[in-house]
Amino acid sequence: MEQFGGVKLSEQQLNELKTPCYIVNESKLEENLKLLKYVQDNTGAKILLAFKGFAMWSMAKLIRKYLPGTSASSVSEAMLGRNEFGGELHCYAPAYSQADMDAHVKLANHIVFNSLGQWNRFKEQLKQHPHIQTAIRVNPEHSETDTAIYDPSGPNSRLGTTLDNFKAGLDDFEGITGLHFHNLCELNADALERTLAVVEEKFGFYFDKLEWINFGGGHHITRPDYDVERLIRIINNFKHKYKLKIYLEPGEAIALNTGVLVSSVLDVFNNGMNLAILDTSATAHMPDVLEMPYRPFIENGDEPNVKAHTYRLGGVTCLAGDVIGDYSFDAPLGIGDKLLFGDMAHYTMVKNTTFNGVRLPNIYKFNSDMGQLTLVKEFGYHDYKSRLS
Repeated sequence: MEQFGGVKLSEQQLNELKTPCYIVNESKLEENLKLLKYVQDNTGAKILLAFKGFAMWSMAKLIRKYLPGTSASSVSEAMLGRNEFGGELHCYAPAYSQADMDAHVKLANHIVFNSLGQWNRFKEQLKQHPHIQTAIRVNPEHSETDTAIYDPSGPNSRLGTTLDNFKAGLDDFEGITGLHFHNLCELNADALERTLAVVEEKFGFYFDKLEWINFGGGHHITRPDYDVERLIRIINNFKHKYKLKIYLEPGEAIALNTGVLVSSVLDVFNNGMNLAILDTSATAHMPDVLEMPYRPFIENGDEPNVKAHTYRLGGVTCLAGDVIGDYSFDAPLGIGDKLLFGDMAHYTMVKNTTFNGVRLPNIYKFNSDMGQLTLVKEFGYHDYKSRLS
């Protein structure tokens, strides 16, 4: 299945895994990157790696071959971008402290401000760094996302400057060279096309004063059914009309369907239904299962009651709601059995926690062209302790 990213392990490799662990297939990652380069080559747009979705810096050398830079939302992400990835570094946060800005001006090529208040607070400081290009994030107040927690354009959103506030601050825009908008989440090119029409209608009057625009993230470019050619037409049509440099910064498209999370069964019992306790955790290791929420794919697993044996899969923490979901299997689960959860490269490593002192999953690289599995990072007690005092 596409969701497992070509991670096919030998029985020996599977037995030697230290679970729980993430495995990222660098061959599949490169396949995604080649598609993104195709978009860049056919549009002149630049696609950035957004660290909020994927920040596996051991893959930096590979990613640098295809993408011109990174997008950061904190000083730590910005330092990772500058020190490990190089290239262009774009920074955006809903708000910056003075300490944040002092760090960003030493690292960034582009800094995006969420509000006119933030821009006015720091614009005198930015004048001392003329090599940094600055932008305002605008809120088109146009929703394409059904899940409220991931909708930046929902009512009373804290993200971006609305048209009314934008027009009210026009006299303060000296020094601004770009605009940024982002209102998509796991969506196809048609959603961008509708959003872009709204952005043009509301903010197009200011485009002739700009040099660049960032279309944000949420573009599921590497999903099998994504209309890549439509995206290329959208970008090229916009460039022809406005002569602006265009950036995109997808959070998922880089690592979509490139990796798995492997977990071992620790216990099985019946408490009104069959239960299996795993050495992983929804809340600690794959939090979007609870936040989105969504149901992850499991290799050889199916919907409940489709196959002969149905189990509720639970995490190892003491949180009552640490439940991954109900799945059915051809054979009964036993202690030590390994389960592979699909599409677990993005928004997992970057969001996981040590809640309950649960060990963070180890990180492996896999090369499906050579069948080679390499342990990149192993976590332990010091990782838990170092986050506390």
